[in-house]
Amino acid sequence: MLVIENLVLRVAGRLLIDDASVQIPAGARVGLVGRNGAGKTTLLRAIAGEIAPEQGRIGVPKRTRIGRLAQEAPDGPASLIEIVLAADTERTALLAAAEAAEADAAEDAHRIAGIHERLGDIDAHAAPARAAAILAGLGFAAADMERPCASFSGGWRMRVALAALLFSAPDLLLLDEPTNYLDLEGTLWLQDHLARYAATVLVISHDRDLLDSTVGAILHLERGKLALYRGNYSAFARQRRERQALDRKRAKQRESERKRIEAFVARFRAKATKARQAQSRLKLLERLEPVDAVVDEAVRDIAIPSPEKPASPPIIAFENVAVGYGGEPVLRRLNLRIDDDDRIALIGTNGNGKSTLAKLLAGRLTAMEGRITRAEKIEVAYFAQHQLDELKAEASPYDHFRALLPEEKEASVRARLGAIGFSGAAADAAVATLSGGEKARLMLGIATLSGPHLTILDEPTNHLDIDSRAALIEAINDYAGAVVLISHDRHLIDACADRLWLVADGTVSPFAGDLADYGAQVLTERREKPDGGNRGGARARPSRTDQRRAAADRRAELAPLRQRISQAEAEIARRTREIDDIDQALARGELYGDPARAAGLAKARALAAEALAAAETDWLSASADYESAMGDAP
Repeated sequence: MLVIENLVLRVAGRLLIDDASVQIPAGARVGLVGRNGAGKTTLLRAIAGEIAPEQGRIGVPKRTRIGRLAQEAPDGPASLIEIVLAADTERTALLAAAEAAEADAAEDAHRIAGIHERLGDIDAHAAPARAAAILAGLGFAAADMERPCASFSGGWRMRVALAALLFSAPDLLLLDEPTNYLDLEGTLWLQDHLARYAATVLVISHDRDLLDSTVGAILHLERGKLALYRGNYSAFARQRRERQALDRKRAKQRESERKRIEAFVARFRAKATKARQAQSRLKLLERLEPVDAVVDEAVRDIAIPSPEKPASPPIIAFENVAVGYGGEPVLRRLNLRIDDDDRIALIGTNGNGKSTLAKLLAGRLTAMEGRITRAEKIEVAYFAQHQLDELKAEASPYDHFRALLPEEKEASVRARLGAIGFSGAAADAAVATLSGGEKARLMLGIATLSGPHLTILDEPTNHLDIDSRAALIEAINDYAGAVVLISHDRHLIDACADRLWLVADGTVSPFAGDLADYGAQVLTERREKPDGGNRGGARARPSRTDQRRAAADRRAELAPLRQRISQAEAEIARRTREIDDIDQALARGELYGDPARAAGLAKARALAAEALAAAETDWLSASADYESAMGDAP
């Protein structure tokens, strides 16, 4: 169990976590969420022992292996498979000890036998196949695994770092935005891998689909406090809305009671017959603490201006087009059409040409052959993550917009900035002081300033938190032009795209199915060739009779766990209702005329809260055991 007690963390004098406490059961898979800058990464660093808390403690069981993704990408002449295998330090040390012992004629035979027995216990000889399976899942071909790490780009080397961490299989796995360097296919594989991970996982992610499909609890960091919610992200969002509604109701009741007491005191304070009662009410007023209602911080808008006049369809059409670099085509035989209201997502592994197609559509590349027809006076907006480097660090958002709109009045320029979330002082802040999400929002505003007929978005969510991604979805769906989208965020694609184009095998073709079909296809392909086709063979598939028999046995084994989960859920529901009833009773002003009853209710609430916490812990533990058992199923 991971135990955080009265934790206080500061960075550069800024208080990020203030007297926060939480307990996470062993085996739980938990998503850590909160606004950008809330302190999520700092908390992971403290759990990993990289920084010391100012106060409080972080406790994990002895001999717990904690794994956190390295911030520096691996490099050097070692091959990818060698780097991943080296992450299992016990195996590496045992192999070295076995080699040294066998070379020494005087070495004790029992010690050599003990080393080989331990190598067998940890399944060391199957490690190359396991390492290759993880690398293949993250998008590396069989030939890539033998290449030196230094020959890959920084993004691909970060995938190697992730593969090494997953291969080491720590008891407590800490992941901070693990999908940032992955494509959609790698993200789908990682979701599947984490859903079956047997140990404890704490993952920071702004990918809602990943949090919905892989975790059983959400740890929310807000205003320096930690709160644990059972269920995935969608369940957390629903519970938090309900809690906010209850807190607002209680705050309103408490304020009404305060005003009633103040009115009584103001009316009777000067009367001798009522003076003692007025004084008593004043003391009660002092003890009447306000309810700390949870209020959402404002989420800045994102807007994509629609074109003033629609273009005649098709707005772009390709006939036998080829495109590439330096005379070598990357994509051939392109016969495609985009209409004025299309919502198209490009799918396919990185390196197959998705960004090349996006640049061709945007006019950043010219066709090598074939014919491209564009609608008259078509405006195309193109947004890609690398464009953030084009922003001037010393200039403000207002300066950037003013340079593009020299003839417009200041009020009009500022109104446009306000529409994308830069109102007031935010419009005059230097770009260098903006967060990654704010820079992405500004660059998107610049790219779409003209009200384009076609907007091309290449990985637009990398620096956006979950709420900002929701705002982007709303902006895309409100926009009247066509959209071409490249993203590893499955939730964004599901919410916005009507059509899928598969970029593979040197061409582009419509995909016959939805994203769920594509995800199943990707996982099937990567499971059937888990080692990239260079190690071992496929296992024989069991018969349907054997599968049904195994499923029946598995259901019988899991029945006690399911019953334990149901009992915990019933207890949670009962205790939650009990606390709500007590809270409503405590909110009534007349209760405080009977101090003994008020004290009794307060004590009952504390006991109910303890019972609720125990039930939630039991639910988390049982759920983790159940999911672990399901992950072990053949």
